[in-house]
Amino acid sequence: MAFLFDTDAISEVLRKRPAPLYLEWLRKVPREDQFTSAVVAAELYKGAFRSERARFHLENIEKRVLPNVTVLPFDVAVARVYGEIEAGLKKGGQPLADADLQIAATAIRHGLELVTGNVRHFERVPGLVIRLVLANARLAATPPHRSRGPLSASEALRRQRDER
Repeated sequence: MAFLFDTDAISEVLRKRPAPLYLEWLRKVPREDQFTSAVVAAELYKGAFRSERARFHLENIEKRVLPNVTVLPFDVAVARVYGEIEAGLKKGGQPLADADLQIAATAIRHGLELVTGNVRHFERVPGLVIRLVLANARLAATPPHRSRGPLSASEALRRQRDER
């Protein structure tokens, strides 16, 4: 299985103390199965340019991140998927931020599982498969969840809400 990494999934690796279980899982994913979206790259650049340490973050993006993932474009085929999903969500009263929807559409169009810790942002997207490894790793890193096994999407979402 191949994966599309959301912005927070990439940012996790760049944190001072990334979730150990996530890093362990990521080491096992072959390079050819690691993808992200041009929209994610844009979000990473936006964050870097807004930072007081812009140069440091730009170097991380350009030397550590982008060489290690395949960046997929937001092209016409992805735009069609985006339009279909956006119309359905809006009609159902469940709109989603444009960037998140563009990322989801990229994953769906390319048949990739989305790796994200923001389960609640993406769970309403029909046809999107979410890999919960980051959400589970973050929960496992905070007691008392350390001894529990993998969580279902609904359980991970419930716990995220409870922690707020």
